[in-house]
Amino acid sequence: MSENGITARDNGVFEVNGQVTFQSVPQFLALTDKWLHAGTGKITIDMHGVTLADSAGLALLIEWLQLARSAKREIVFTNMPDQMRDLIHVNGLTQVFGLT
Repeated sequence: MSENGITARDNGVFEVNGQVTFQSVPQFLALTDKWLHAGTGKITIDMHGVTLADSAGLALLIEWLQLARSAKREIVFTNMPDQMRDLIHVNGLTQVFGLT
């Protein structure tokens, strides 16, 4: 099982790893200011390392969208796991996340 966390990569890319669930969302939220205010321009959240996601994880992504908007930064999510995509579809948020 991979450790929950966010790893900074080049050019505003941040890799999310581990479980994004009710139990881990506070940990991810606590790390937000560190990467959100680390630069300017587009933020890319690469989710290929996410091993489990639930509705609390979806709420976290929505919070990140709102915080990025408040900071006047664009945020995009890549390599979103199927489980998260399903939650987005079920909740009618495909347009919010730019999914088809």
